[in-house]
Amino acid sequence: MSAAHVHADNAAQAEYWSANAGQKWTDHQEHQDRVLRPVSDRLIAAAKPKPGERVIDVGCGCGATTIDFAERVGPGGAVLGLDVSAPMLARARERAQGLPITLELADATVRDLARHDADLVVSRFGVMFFAEPAKSFANLRRGLKPGGRLAFACWREARQNPFFILPLREAGKHAPPLPETDPEAPGPFAFASEARVRGILGDAGFADIDLTPHDLKLDIAAGRGLEAALRAAMTIGPTSRMLEGESEAVRAAATADIRQALAVHARGESVPLGAAIWIVTATNPG
Repeated sequence: MSAAHVHADNAAQAEYWSANAGQKWTDHQEHQDRVLRPVSDRLIAAAKPKPGERVIDVGCGCGATTIDFAERVGPGGAVLGLDVSAPMLARARERAQGLPITLELADATVRDLARHDADLVVSRFGVMFFAEPAKSFANLRRGLKPGGRLAFACWREARQNPFFILPLREAGKHAPPLPETDPEAPGPFAFASEARVRGILGDAGFADIDLTPHDLKLDIAAGRGLEAALRAAMTIGPTSRMLEGESEAVRAAATADIRQALAVHARGESVPLGAAIWIVTATNPG
């Protein structure tokens, strides 16, 4: 993706998701889709897609939600999926064949959406990484027809999410903590604050803004047992970043403690962990 298609301040995110992080997600796409199915179900319920509608899926990744929406609006409707990760989009293209889906390697902040005339903009965890979120959402609003709807899922506070924090806490017994970051910096928890999200969407021109909290149990094992849960915790997310570059001894000790902590939550072949999200909706007043 050329620099012209990425907002300058989003370039680091584009690089990150087109390199190791995006490849890890692609390699574990089926597992991650199963884990996040409850989030997708709640997003779809809030978005209320209808046959014949035009949808923009922001941060579409490997295409799970893009396909979900295409199946609900097609064949008369269409979905445009945007992402900055080349490997994830490649997987999405493999999966989207035969569906009314267009996939683009593009940054939603600068992609010209003014004439797209969509009924619906959606995202599952794809909008918390914008460097200038109000500018990004203003551009997305330009892609909506008057009265068009916005619906997205984002994480609430880290401390409310054992799904992330439980393995990270165990790893932290053996490895240095991750660097402190600005809570509003681009990242998974950048939209944890209800007031901040309302401010961003208001500044971008949206109306009827609503944030509904959902408390979920996400099965980190995807129904495949404790070792699958352990692999997921060690491979994707902040725990893998904390242990990156550590010695084999440190990694082995952390792995043992994470396995033990996950085992406490195991229920048969599932390992459900608490997850706290917002489902956010708004409309384009025109």
